[in-house]
Amino acid sequence: MVMASTSAAVLQGISTPFLSGSRAARNLLNATAGGRASSAAAGSPRRLLVVAAAAPKKSWIPAVKGGGNFIDPEWLDGSLPGDYGFDPLGLGKDPAFLRWYREAELIHGRWAMAAVVGIFVGQAWSGVPWFEAGADPGAIAPFSFGSLLGTQLLLMGWVESKRWVDFFNPESQSVDWATPWSRTAENFANATGDQGYPGGKFFDPLGFAGTLQDGVYVPDVEKLERLKLAEIKHARIAMLAMLIFYFEAGQGKTPLGALGL
Repeated sequence: MVMASTSAAVLQGISTPFLSGSRAARNLLNATAGGRASSAAAGSPRRLLVVAAAAPKKSWIPAVKGGGNFIDPEWLDGSLPGDYGFDPLGLGKDPAFLRWYREAELIHGRWAMAAVVGIFVGQAWSGVPWFEAGADPGAIAPFSFGSLLGTQLLLMGWVESKRWVDFFNPESQSVDWATPWSRTAENFANATGDQGYPGGKFFDPLGFAGTLQDGVYVPDVEKLERLKLAEIKHARIAMLAMLIFYFEAGQGKTPLGALGL
């Protein structure tokens, strides 16, 4: 009985808001404490259960504790990189939709990061506004808007259709016929096992999130998690920057022009 009381007291102390953080963790700990006390009283083996305190969820409005699902939605548990509980419209209530929205955010963010760099470098090099560069007479091969749009729809349509299929059927596109420029399909296989982060010798040639051991790519989980968070933060900033660039283009202005450069 002394051991049962000690276990219950320890678990009750751990389950305080100061140590456990989340409501779900406290409920789990309280249930465990009750179960352990009952089993000890019934003559079961007496063992001290040690439970690690759960890390508190991060919030996009840290100073506000109330607000229900608007501030702390229950369907966001903090497991996604960059998850600060921001889903005021409830778009991620369905786990399948949440997974797709994260994939879409990641891909749009990567395109936005590439576009921001291209816009600054392209205009600094040529002096032509980014929204006029494709049709500029001084371009190497100027195209009309219709030609550019058609080419983009054709090429991007092929790439995006393959990505769509691979999202619902992972590894299905990593075959020789789907990658005719590669002699081996394993260069395009998912080396990390995590959707959206393929890694490997082709997608991580500098070894930022893994190492090559005897010619085999071995991902580093700790590095990969840090890079996921850094990437999604930069991606969100880049998407906001592109939104500003579009508004500026509607007024005939460029990012460099707005900066006085």
